[in-house]
Amino acid sequence: MFDVIKGRRKADPKESYVAAQFAGGKERVGQKVGEEAVETVIAGVTGDKEGLICESADLLFHLMIFWEVNGVNPADVCRELQR
Repeated sequence: MFDVIKGRRKADPKESYVAAQFAGGKERVGQKVGEEAVETVIAGVTGDKEGLICESADLLFHLMIFWEVNGVNPADVCRELQR
């Protein structure tokens, strides 16, 4: 998934949701991560299992875009998790 995100960074923002996110800049992508995090928490707190699954996927997807816009590779995050 991360490789797909990287590949779409230079795509036409009118044709690619990922490219449009990049075009919005670091602040916009960060805002989207925050929105998805809140939606994930709300789904979990309210006991909405399906919502939690969907919102978690959205959160991880936007987090990967945020990593790319900040020059972070998922392997770096995995190494940190292993510490």
